[in-house]
Amino acid sequence: MAIILRLDRIMADRKMSLKELAENVGISYVNLSKIKTGKVQGIRFSTLEAICETLGCQPGDILEFAPGDGDGKGHRDHNDEV
Repeated sequence: MAIILRLDRIMADRKMSLKELAENVGISYVNLSKIKTGKVQGIRFSTLEAICETLGCQPGDILEFAPGDGDGKGHRDHNDEV
């Protein structure tokens, strides 16, 4: 299972550069670049909120769930006991 980031697609649709988005969101160019390329383990809700507000989109426009992709770390089978 994997979470795929589609930030590049939304930015292209809005014709917004990485530099412009970073300035509007208030995070560094390097950190936003890592988010855009999917080289992050997590993202703060406040950052996601600022990105969505700036781009005029919903979190689901940026994040996509792809079952069966990735290494499955952190994934539990539905039959596992709690």
